[in-house]
Amino acid sequence: MDTKSVQYDETKIITLSSLEHIRKRPGMYIGRLGNGSQSSDGIYILLKELIDNAVDEYIMGHGKRIEINLKETVMKVRDYGRGIPLGKLVECVSSINTGAKYNSEVFQFSVGLNGVGTKAVNALSESFEVSSVRDGEKAFAKFTKGELVDEGRTISKERNGTEVRFIPDESIFSRFHFDFRLIEKQLWNYAYLNRGLSLIFNGEKFKAERGLQEMLEKEVGDKELYKILHVQVDLLEYSLTHTELYGETNFSYVNGHFTSDGGSHLSAFREGILKGINEFFKSSFQGPDVREGIVGAVAVKIQEPIFESQTKNKLGNTDLRWIVTQVRDSLVDALFKNPDAAEALKSKVQLNEKVRKELSNVKKAVRENARKTALAIPNLKDCKFHRNDSKNHNIESMIFLTEGQSAGGSMISSRNVETQGIFCLKGKPLNCFGQGKEALYKNVELYNIMKTLGIEDSVDDLRYEKVILATDADVDGLHIRNLLITFFLQYFETLVQRGHLFILETPLFRVRNQKTTKYCYNEGEKDSAITHLKSGKHFEITRFKGLGEISPKEFGPFIGPEMRLQAVRVEHLQEVDGLLNFYMGANTNERRQYIIEHLV
Repeated sequence: MDTKSVQYDETKIITLSSLEHIRKRPGMYIGRLGNGSQSSDGIYILLKELIDNAVDEYIMGHGKRIEINLKETVMKVRDYGRGIPLGKLVECVSSINTGAKYNSEVFQFSVGLNGVGTKAVNALSESFEVSSVRDGEKAFAKFTKGELVDEGRTISKERNGTEVRFIPDESIFSRFHFDFRLIEKQLWNYAYLNRGLSLIFNGEKFKAERGLQEMLEKEVGDKELYKILHVQVDLLEYSLTHTELYGETNFSYVNGHFTSDGGSHLSAFREGILKGINEFFKSSFQGPDVREGIVGAVAVKIQEPIFESQTKNKLGNTDLRWIVTQVRDSLVDALFKNPDAAEALKSKVQLNEKVRKELSNVKKAVRENARKTALAIPNLKDCKFHRNDSKNHNIESMIFLTEGQSAGGSMISSRNVETQGIFCLKGKPLNCFGQGKEALYKNVELYNIMKTLGIEDSVDDLRYEKVILATDADVDGLHIRNLLITFFLQYFETLVQRGHLFILETPLFRVRNQKTTKYCYNEGEKDSAITHLKSGKHFEITRFKGLGEISPKEFGPFIGPEMRLQAVRVEHLQEVDGLLNFYMGANTNERRQYIIEHLV
């Protein structure tokens, strides 16, 4: 079409209704869409919006129980709060900027702020039903893809509260599925932040009585170097300890909501810890020495939180100096009350300081060699946009770590140069399990991966939203994959904890006849394809042994919008050491027996 000849006048101006706009631009309201494999995928945001509303009721003293039921793709959330005012039920679930969250007398510390959440669930659902019970009367409304199809009122003997039943729209969330583990983790976060609240998911109860202390105990297990320090004052609660793990791990919350990307409250928390430790020990420890190996959790309540997006992953408020002061003063008090913990904390910080100084000479030598050999990182074909670009933070960039030039060649030819980078490994990486950080600087391959990702100083500086391992589906490829996972868990486990590490699934088989070609990722898909295509002419089956065997023309869709990714997950930090020791440690006989029993 010749764009110059298109007439631009009043007839081209379009006004969309509230829900039509959400369906047209869902990313503005729920972030990514996804298929349910990641905690940030849209279907979990829809569930979260409904639970947020129920939790807001609990915070205001109404309803101590929230019931969540999932059957296949049908999700139901029932709270026992005050119930949506019956005369405004339809407006509250279908009209943008309608709700009580603007009224601080009704909701003082609310997560839902913009009158959007429930409307987004409605708009993006194939079927959406809501009912509210107040003092013996019940109102209900039914919608299909955001369109009202039925409403009414009846007498009811049910307890007060609100119930929502929805089915995500498959035309928006392609091939989606709910992952029970991700939902359970989501519910535990709510339980830790709201003591005394019971969340019942398909009959299983999630309830915590000791808040963030209980959360950290579950997270680190017996890996803590000293008794977990737990503080609750006014609108602030936090817990912290140190472990032998590398890096820094923090979990931050605002008004009961998990902020996966942190924000100003987390920065204030970290600053308060540093100031408190230096004041208590009358020292001048540096931030990296205090934070190396630390595991912390902080929750704050703020009347008017400012989030950087509708998905509320990062807090942007600037008036939070009170957090620094309260953390500093309360931590000093906690260290006075726990002298054994104080002594162990000091020893850990001093050890971190010693290791950092010893590493500084190694780092200096490595950087000098890097400057001499190349201005750019070898074997890296970078993309144009990156995760921390201020102007492009809505663009999801990714890096593929792949083995050898042959596999990399197909990917480089078929990639999206704006958002997809390729790093080609030269061979099998070092097994770094049990090695100190000096190994990271002495090994050229691992050093270049770290520099490519930009995570030398902090995982917060990660340049790509997704780090994707793309190896062959043979013994060597799986070994390389395990070595890379070991590298990330050994030195940068926070990157894995935050959900940035993935495995690329590529087809094992190509089944085709003269008319149709199907790519199959497993034996089941292959058998189905054979059934449908074997009657055609020129029928053939190809088994791909490696990524390099797939031509660039074929490879494009496998790393396109429909690419299949498997998230690498570790449920709790305490699991890391045991996993690495079993799979990558020196227990050869035990591992051999496991392989014989489970794989051979």
